[in-house]
Formats: sequence, C-alpha cells, structure tokens
Amino acid sequence: MDAMHPHKPTYDRHAGSDENKSFLRRISRQRIDPPAVAPGISAADLLDSAFLSYNAGRMREGCQLFAQRMLDESTTVGLALSGALTPAGLGMSCLVPLLEAGFIDWIISTGANLYHDTHYALGMDLYAAGPSLPDLELRENQVIRIYDIVFDYENLLGTDKFFRTLLRGDAFQKTFSTAEFHHLIGKYLVEREEQTGIKGKSLLAAAHRCGVPIFTSSPGDSSIGMNVAALQLEGYAINIDPMRDVNQSAAIVWDAKAEKPGQTAPGASGVFILGGGSPKNFLLQTEPQIQEVLGLSEAGHDYFLQFTDARPDTGGLSGATPSEAMTWGKVDPEKLPGTVTCYVDSTVALPMLTAYALTRREPRPLKRLMDRLPELTVRLQTEYDRIRQERGE
Repeated sequence: MDAMHPHKPTYDRHAGSDENKSFLRRISRQRIDPPAVAPGISAADLLDSAFLSYNAGRMREGCQLFAQRMLDESTTVGLALSGALTPAGLGMSCLVPLLEAGFIDWIISTGANLYHDTHYALGMDLYAAGPSLPDLELRENQVIRIYDIVFDYENLLGTDKFFRTLLRGDAFQKTFSTAEFHHLIGKYLVEREEQTGIKGKSLLAAAHRCGVPIFTSSPGDSSIGMNVAALQLEGYAINIDPMRDVNQSAAIVWDAKAEKPGQTAPGASGVFILGGGSPKNFLLQTEPQIQEVLGLSEAGHDYFLQFTDARPDTGGLSGATPSEAMTWGKVDPEKLPGTVTCYVDSTVALPMLTAYALTRREPRPLKRLMDRLPELTVRLQTEYDRIRQERGE
C-alpha cells in the first residue's frame, strides 16, 4: 500500500499481460493502420478506410449502421428533417435519391423544408453566396438570405401565390393529416414537373411518386401553414388535424414492428435524425404513444442514427442521446448497440451518408406506406380497442 494512501491499491503494469491484451482486443473495433488516401478514392471507400476516430469515427459507424443494418428489407426507416436543408440543394442531391432507392420510408419534416423545396419545383432559382453579406443592402434590394443562400423576394411571393391558388381548389376543402395534405400537394407538383420537364428537384414530388408519407410536426410554423391560415380567414374549409398525425405515425411504427407473413422474425423500426428539434421528438414519440398512452406491448425503436451539432449537457432535445431516449421507451434497451450519434453538421454528413448508402447497398423495394396509411391506422385502432376491452374501459 502507498504510505501516504494506505487504502490505495498498487498496480503492476507488467502483470497479467495476456489478460490485458485480451481486454484490449475485447473493447477494440479495429487496429488503426489506414492506407494512404489515394487520388480518386470514392466517398464510401474514404469513409471506411480513413474515418476512424473522433467524430469521423462516429460518421463511419453511422454510415455503416445505416447501410448494413437499417437498410435490411424488414426495417422501416423514418427520417427526421429539421431546419431548412432543401434551400441548400440537399433535397435534390441527397433526399430524392434516398427516397427513390427505397432507403427512406417515411418523414417528419419542418414546414420550412417543404416550402423552400417548392421553389425548385416551380422553377425558381436560389444562389450560393458568402456568410458575410450586407443585410441592410439585401433588404433594400429585396433579397432574402438564409445564412449563405440568397434568392429574390419574388420567390416567396410566387410560392405563396402558388399555394393559395392550389389550396382554394375543391380537392383541399376538407380535413387532412399533414401526410395526406403533403401527398396531395405532391400530386400537383408531379404534374408541374411533367409540364415543365423539371424533374428530380422536389422532395414533395418524389415523396408522392414513391408513396412516402411526409408529416410536419408543427404545421402552423411555416409559410405553408401561414397560407392555410389566410385561407381559413377567407372562409375556405381547408383544415389540418395534427392529432391525426399522431395516430398515423404511431400506426406506421406499430406495423413496422409487427410480425408479417413470410418473415421469420418481427420487423424493425429505424430512425434517422438530421438535427433535432420538433421533428426528432415527433419521430421518437411514436413509441411512448404506443406503449404509454395506448398501452400496447412494445419495446422501442430498434435503430437510432443522429447527426447533430447540439450538446447533450444543455438538456435540449436536439442533443438528447439514444440512451436517454431509452429511458422514455423511445429506444429498445436491448438495441442500444444499434445506435450512433455523430456531432457534425447535417449539411456535411448527409451527402457523405447518401454516397455511402448508394454505393454499398442495392435499392430496396418501395414500401409505399402512404398507400397503406388508412389500413395501418385501422389496424392500430383495432388493437387499441381490443386492449381497452381487456382492461374493461
């Protein structure tokens, strides 16, 4: 014992070397010995070979988790899309290819992503600029800025006019979930694509073609919602019911985890989160809705992949870890090894993950959950009714 610290144990660093090496091998994932980066290397090969440690290591693990496990055909993949990534071109460059490959089955998005996505569908231009711009001059010249993206104020006026004209139509004079609402908008954007020949630039249009539901967790918090509100003042009957979203999104996850004919095991649910905020919570709250509120037997999402720049120690949802989510029933405690959080900007991570997934995996059959949404919701309703009868409610 140390004379100064009689209860402090001493260690012989040379004793038990075989046991030490065994322990080291057990906690290690691979030996750090990457090849030199060569000219012309693909993004996927670069991720596998040179992204080894720190957040690069987490990005590699996240891309591998997504491609190797989350894209199993029995897994339903939900995407949480926060902020405004579509103005930066990430809708057409990354999200549309992921949808068309069958790699994203359903989406929770901010309204901003969908509103600005519509600019591209309508043939409007946005431009890359620098982050240090004279904002007063921009205002005087009717130029809108999103950090280093700039566009004409007329884009907003033209997109507002498009939505108000469209939403005054008879097809929109009823109550929708946001998924139903966006699916119908997508139908008209597909028609616009066919008329103009501008294809592959709109996330809403691609989601309609692929049968991918897109929910918005805060439908009033965007210019689309603002235009809906204006039409209600005009007396139109258009209405969005967010509670329908809660049940439809829960129904998607309930179906994802259910045993199906021809499958040797139950399906799985994977969540892919870009950023955080309300879309993240709405995607994850499907499990507490199923377990806590409806009282159905479930354990949580099976896979959790998040790219975020938010710290966990501030207590904000955007930085909340998968292990914290597990305490709420949002993540299956037995599946925590199938979770990765990478602290990196989504605009950096998404193109890398897209290139990796499209290189390493063949396209999956489209699940077309939008086509099945009424059926899935009835199935959830039936199970809830059965449980309530058993409880005597």
